[in-house]
Amino acid sequence: MREGQGVKAYGAKAWTIWTLGALAFGYAFFQRVAPSVMVSDLMRDFAVGAAVLGNLSALYFYPYVVLQVPLGILTDRIGARIVLSGAMALAAAGTLIFGTAGGIGEAYVGRFLVGMGSAACFIATLSLSSRWFPPHRFAFLAGMCMFFAMAAGVGGQAPLAALIEVTGWRAAMVGSACFAGALALVAAIVVRNRPPDAPPARSAATDWAGLGRDLKLIFLNGEVWLIALVATALSGVMLAFGGLWGVPYMMVRYDLARPEAAALVSLILVGWALGAPFGGWLSDAVKRRKAPLVATSAASCLLAVLLFHGPPLPLVACAVLIVVLGLVGGSMVSTYALAREVTPPGTHATVTGLVNAMTVAAGAVLQPAVGFLLDLNWAGGMAEGARIYAQATYETAFLSIVGWAAMGLVASLFLRETYCRPMVTEAAAG
Repeated sequence: MREGQGVKAYGAKAWTIWTLGALAFGYAFFQRVAPSVMVSDLMRDFAVGAAVLGNLSALYFYPYVVLQVPLGILTDRIGARIVLSGAMALAAAGTLIFGTAGGIGEAYVGRFLVGMGSAACFIATLSLSSRWFPPHRFAFLAGMCMFFAMAAGVGGQAPLAALIEVTGWRAAMVGSACFAGALALVAAIVVRNRPPDAPPARSAATDWAGLGRDLKLIFLNGEVWLIALVATALSGVMLAFGGLWGVPYMMVRYDLARPEAAALVSLILVGWALGAPFGGWLSDAVKRRKAPLVATSAASCLLAVLLFHGPPLPLVACAVLIVVLGLVGGSMVSTYALAREVTPPGTHATVTGLVNAMTVAAGAVLQPAVGFLLDLNWAGGMAEGARIYAQATYETAFLSIVGWAAMGLVASLFLRETYCRPMVTEAAAG
């Protein structure tokens, strides 16, 4: 049986294996945004300000970014089963350390381990998708995987905030660590790298000389870096505002309780969940990559200015604006297709890892940058042992997010239009 044909004979098993991978990626995204509803609790318990808290949250992103390409290579060699189950076990351990940390140093270690474990989930799930399902389902499954992530992200906002109000943040994190540990065990038992009668995957990455050539083709390709800049800029608002600083900002701006503010901010994830599949479909339908990315980059920049620095908005209008920000941000999924179209076929998995790494890098840079700017302009206010910041202080700090979005708009203007066709062949690359 050929690669990707397993679903015909193993439908239920194929879907079970894919679902375990999607749940793992959902957990990774849940952990990505969870600190946004714990800001005051973490500041109080660890006696830190916004800059340190931003670094704590961003420690998730540092290993995630660095490990994308190496984990892609590792998955090609040993298979998704070991990578996925091992990653979830590592994420479970990190979450447990974070939830029981007695000081900021232990919390740093836990958050870093969570990022390491989370880094493999998307790559492993896409690998399983390609082995257990026909090729024509790959894009749909990738989109559904992203939908799982956004749904879990919503769960890490208002529902998690409500749970923390009852149990406290530590109990919530310990509970989530137990879930991740159970998922790691089930994945180790159930997941298989491929259907039993499918041949082992063959990859140019198994040849070290070929791997070195492929890495040079990607890392020395200026077009790839332009595409990655557009991707990271479109994801910046979601990761900085939706992933950490949006909830405390909305609590101050509209005098909301934490669960209500979390529900409002989670709308950016709802918009992203809808915008990702729609943006990909629209780009394919009009057979254009550059024009939609220029349009959404411009819209993201404009909407960020309106949200943070525009005239006062009623709560309903603000909610609509947040949803639309998510919609345009989700269009960044077409950057993965564009990156594949300007690189040789043998490098597609690696270039996907690079673009994904740059996407997540937005959180690694912007979360601590906003925290630093908040502390820089802090007026000295305290409440229940945690620093409090004025609305104007948040909005000054959010200029960094607007600048990040503007960088993506400039980069998008220099993209090459591929008309949804591959521009490079394996033969030409060789």
